[in-house]
Amino acid sequence: MTAPNPPRTTLYLLTTLGCHLCEKAKQQLWPILSHDALVLEEVEIADNPSWVEAFGTSIPVVSMAKPDKQANIGSHLNWPFTSEEVAEWLSSSN
Repeated sequence: MTAPNPPRTTLYLLTTLGCHLCEKAKQQLWPILSHDALVLEEVEIADNPSWVEAFGTSIPVVSMAKPDKQANIGSHLNWPFTSEEVAEWLSSSN
């Protein structure tokens, strides 16, 4: 019998179509995702005008909460960031 997989935490990447910096951000996130059993979910900011207003000039943005309709996400990390900075931010957020 195989042990159940532990629950995975979702890390949200706020992005938009054609964001070349978002591709660079994902390169920094991949090592952390596999090491810390995290799941990455991309959030398209163009889906909500409040998100565009709040994050349009700062994407990519990493958060542990999906933005609500008013663009509240709590603790987050704006680009630029390194893998080490994301890991440190995650440690301090727990």
